[in-house]
Amino acid sequence: MRSIPIVVAIPVKNEEAHIGACVDSLAAQTTPFTRLVLLLNNCTDATPKICRQRRAQVANIDILDVSLPPETASAGEARRLAWEHAASFAEGGVILTTDADAQPEPTWIARNFDALAAGADAVCGMAALYPTDAGAISRGVHFDELRERFLLSLLDEIAARVDPDPADPWPRHQQRSGASIALTASVLRKAGGAPGVANGEDRALIERLRTVDARIRHAPDICVRVSGRLDGRAAGGMAATIKRRVARQDVMTDDALEPTVDAYRRVTARARLRRVFAGAACQDTLARDLLIESGVMRAALDTRYFGTAWVKVQAASPVLRRRRVAFAELARETRQALRLRDELCGATAGALAADRHFAEAPGA
Repeated sequence: MRSIPIVVAIPVKNEEAHIGACVDSLAAQTTPFTRLVLLLNNCTDATPKICRQRRAQVANIDILDVSLPPETASAGEARRLAWEHAASFAEGGVILTTDADAQPEPTWIARNFDALAAGADAVCGMAALYPTDAGAISRGVHFDELRERFLLSLLDEIAARVDPDPADPWPRHQQRSGASIALTASVLRKAGGAPGVANGEDRALIERLRTVDARIRHAPDICVRVSGRLDGRAAGGMAATIKRRVARQDVMTDDALEPTVDAYRRVTARARLRRVFAGAACQDTLARDLLIESGVMRAALDTRYFGTAWVKVQAASPVLRRRRVAFAELARETRQALRLRDELCGATAGALAADRHFAEAPGA
């Protein structure tokens, strides 16, 4: 597998302090890339000069220096263009992306390859702050993030027990960060390419891959360090979140979180829809429980991919409308998730999903 094209794509904007070290870390990989695509997005500092210097020292670096108009000059568009250019070199191969302020460990490409070789179509790694940067951020911000991650991990463990994914077994993590994503060129093409969004392009890509039933692994052994700066390059990105929370705690937690009762209801509905999609359960019963008209349910199921059907069912069901969790409610939701997780540990996921009433969640 390691003889196939390996293309790394990185969007870059005003990264003169980091881009040299980033390229150096990629040049030192135990499994080398075949091409590195650096998409320079409206740079006004010494970044282009540093990139050209590295190109003279490291083989197979492509530099695209673009000036995007104000209405499209976003981190999401820059990464989409980088992915698109990388795909032109990666036929039959893989594409990886990281951030321009990252320094992946020497085995980063190799570990992603191992996960792809094990059957994944896409691999999500984790992003963590450089220790020196993390130390400069207040303890309160770190504590809030830890609390969010703990609840998110509990809800994901519940999901893994109720509706297990053979391609993404527990333990796993819950991040979908552009600091570390790898995927096959074929699955990117199957999904219709990278989404065109201004920000959150990493999460949007993974959600798009899910609609074509891509096998996505959230690998707990892959982690990339990134900076903890407050002057971020992307609106709505990690830096903006840190800066806002340093000033004052957010009212709402991360939008990936939802109340425990909602998360349990959602994953139970997904497990039931999976059986309906496979022809092993009655769609009318599920439609009634989800308050979806039978015709709408039939239309949602009229697709090749389960992931597409699930997106349509969630959009159609008022029962599955998403709610967010306020920081003031975080402790209560965590206690409920702990109770539910512990109860699930004492029962088989299949039996519990079949026997428990659809809308019930212990501790709610």
